[in-house]
Amino acid sequence: MLTLIVFGLLLHVVMEVPSPLDQVLQYIDEHQDDYVQHLKEWIAIQSESGTPTKRDEVIRMMHVVGETIKRLGGTIELTDMGNEELPSGKIIPLPPVVLGELGKDPNKTTVCIYGHADVQPARINDGWTTDPYVLTEKNGNLYGRGSSDDKGPILAWLHAIEAFQALKQDLPVNLKFIFEGMEESGSSGLDDLLTKKNETFFSNVEFIVISDGAWLSKKPALTYGTRGLCYFTIEVQGANQDLHSGSHGGTVHEAMTDLIALLDSLVNSSGHILIPGIDSDVVPLTDEECLLYEPIEFNLEAFKHIIGTSELLHKTKVDVLLHRWRFPSLSIHGIEGAFSGPGTKTVIPAKVKGKFSIRLVPNMDPEKLSNQVKKYLNGVFAERRTPNKLRVTLQSGSKAWSADVTDKQYNAGRRAIRKVFGIEADLIRAGGTIPIARTLQHTTQKSVMMLPIGGADDGIHSQNEKLSREIYINGTKLFAAFITEISQL
Repeated sequence: MLTLIVFGLLLHVVMEVPSPLDQVLQYIDEHQDDYVQHLKEWIAIQSESGTPTKRDEVIRMMHVVGETIKRLGGTIELTDMGNEELPSGKIIPLPPVVLGELGKDPNKTTVCIYGHADVQPARINDGWTTDPYVLTEKNGNLYGRGSSDDKGPILAWLHAIEAFQALKQDLPVNLKFIFEGMEESGSSGLDDLLTKKNETFFSNVEFIVISDGAWLSKKPALTYGTRGLCYFTIEVQGANQDLHSGSHGGTVHEAMTDLIALLDSLVNSSGHILIPGIDSDVVPLTDEECLLYEPIEFNLEAFKHIIGTSELLHKTKVDVLLHRWRFPSLSIHGIEGAFSGPGTKTVIPAKVKGKFSIRLVPNMDPEKLSNQVKKYLNGVFAERRTPNKLRVTLQSGSKAWSADVTDKQYNAGRRAIRKVFGIEADLIRAGGTIPIARTLQHTTQKSVMMLPIGGADDGIHSQNEKLSREIYINGTKLFAAFITEISQL
């Protein structure tokens, strides 16, 4: 009898002892104020990659990132990326890319983390209610430029590592890092660097995780696809000078009239792209793929309310998501050279330039699409029998990215979300373009997964960008749980 009692007490004690991962998660909870303070320090660095006068701040930010990795015991390489020539002809340095490494145990899985420490420009007179570079906590949210995109997620990874170390636990995996400072401005030179490092830095990497982007709702998500982007300009040259509509209206072929007709020929009122053959390369939708959309948490009424519209192009959740993520779309962005100021001005502009983009999906090719667009617009222009001159230019082009949701990295991600949040992850795509995902997958031929911790309403790139304190801390836990799970698969 006594033996049974002792056994029962020992069993009770064993069951009460938290697992090593649970200890890490508890540590993260207890140190969340420290993590908020660290984010405040990072937000204060105005690392705007698109603002040349802030370039020194971007470079400083990358050094801060590198020093943080070194304090964790990692090694870093601040890779010189050369210089950038501004339109004025001035030469300024590009910020270095931080390549880091922590752990070289040949018996452990090696995971590579990508993030970016540069941000979009932000000024309080843009409509911010607080200083964008002073992290401000209100109603459980952390407001500041870069809080969600992407300084918060980078710090969450580094804090997760620190938690293991503080408890004197071995990291479950080897880690490598790629942190850049030009993501918001085209990632200058990064593709070449990744190609150059493929046989060395990436040689022992098995999985690559990108923690950029956002959830679709309040429910945690794993992202397995993004759309590509082709950005076009249509330039129409009319007379060799601006003209007065009173003196010349009704006597000349107006460049603006031609441009409006061309833009109107691109897409109809239902959102259908009118360029022939544009859907020919789109990967057909399968029944199995359609089933992935059914369980996704997405409220159409809430979505309409957030963006401020009374009606969408499509009526059901699945149709809206498919057209947002899985089918190509065309958007018209603006006209350069037209009068757009307040008041009235009766000028006929001599030259105007329209701007539009097409979001690409698998397996659309930018070069083929560019040829289709140019052929179509030249045909429409010819039918107008105008003497004006037309030039259609592809400014930039990138392909879509998609991953296999049955890959074991996604299994680890789902298990980690279940551990931390107690629910099943949504499997989502993103309608936007994150070129690094395809670049990493294509260059390294490794498994790539996007593991975001940004909220759907974080206002990335907008005024009052924020990151929920709860998501920031739970995101830190998620990253700790993920490397634990991936080490066990």
